[in-house]
Amino acid sequence: MESSLPDQVQRELTEFLRARRTEAAELDPAFGAAVAELADFVLSGGKRIRPTFAWWGWRAAGGSDEGPAAIAMLRAASALELLQACALVHDDLIDESDTRRGNPTVHRKFEQVHQESGFAGDDRQFGMAGAVLLGDLALSWADDMLHSAGIPPAALNRALRPWRAMRTEVLAGQYLDVLGQVRGDESPQAALRICQLKAASYTVQRPLEVGAEIAGASPAALEALRRFGSDIGVAFQLRDDLLGVFGDPEVTGKPAGDDLREGKRTLLIAEAAATALKQGDQEALDLLHGVLGDPDLDEQRVEQARQLLTRLGAVAAVEKQITDLTGSALLALHGADLAEPAASRLAELAVAVTDRTR
Repeated sequence: MESSLPDQVQRELTEFLRARRTEAAELDPAFGAAVAELADFVLSGGKRIRPTFAWWGWRAAGGSDEGPAAIAMLRAASALELLQACALVHDDLIDESDTRRGNPTVHRKFEQVHQESGFAGDDRQFGMAGAVLLGDLALSWADDMLHSAGIPPAALNRALRPWRAMRTEVLAGQYLDVLGQVRGDESPQAALRICQLKAASYTVQRPLEVGAEIAGASPAALEALRRFGSDIGVAFQLRDDLLGVFGDPEVTGKPAGDDLREGKRTLLIAEAAATALKQGDQEALDLLHGVLGDPDLDEQRVEQARQLLTRLGAVAAVEKQITDLTGSALLALHGADLAEPAASRLAELAVAVTDRTR
């Protein structure tokens, strides 16, 4: 099973969503067509990082690789992709993003449906409504998939602790992200807090805990996985922030400099602003503030921003933070008594998710 984990997750999601699409179409064909858009979004891409960490949390705590218990765990882990779908659909709407994974975002697709069908009213409002509702549906289905996975009641009850915390934390992080943009908060502390809540929690830490709790992990193992997951989750997001400015659109599936257009106050921006303030470099601050939140930012100004971020040492500072966090995460992992091959696989994953190009 472990050699083809993403494929196994894809099969579980395909089966679950096929049944949900049938139910939706029975309610009304138009709703069935809308649900088909959500299913396509979930199944058309993604690295399946969250189910992967949940699976290895299960294995690290002694969970089996095969048999009914392993199959139930795989289904429970796959539910994380529906939570991820909710977060992405809503995040793209909040950021007014045009593309995701090289395709139109969900709200843009519904705008197109409105335009092509000649519907009455505002196409953007229709697109927003469709994205909100489908994101909510994905969140509801994530809970349904977890509860129907076949996990024993006692194990499910343990897993609900990190699951519930994760749902609240990711929304808290999203709100603080939006609030930081309108406040213009460029402090490193605020940027890191958003990383911890919006990314570290639901990308690595809580999925690991979900898997470990289902397996009945010891308090010591849970603590080690929690520390590992928190550090790697933040490092993962910091890499994502770098890719949001410096990534290749052909690889990332998003336009170059999209994070700048959206006005995201990431640690990269916070480090640059802090250095410019310390140096009294008003020209640098003006350039930085000029590109942040500008929806019409062109490639030339994106390149100017890249050069500025590099010159101010922000890129080097974030790279160092990624290296330090990865190192501390690996120390937490090596100091714990975790089952193999999970301990080794988690160490490999730590490097893979923090040293990537997409």
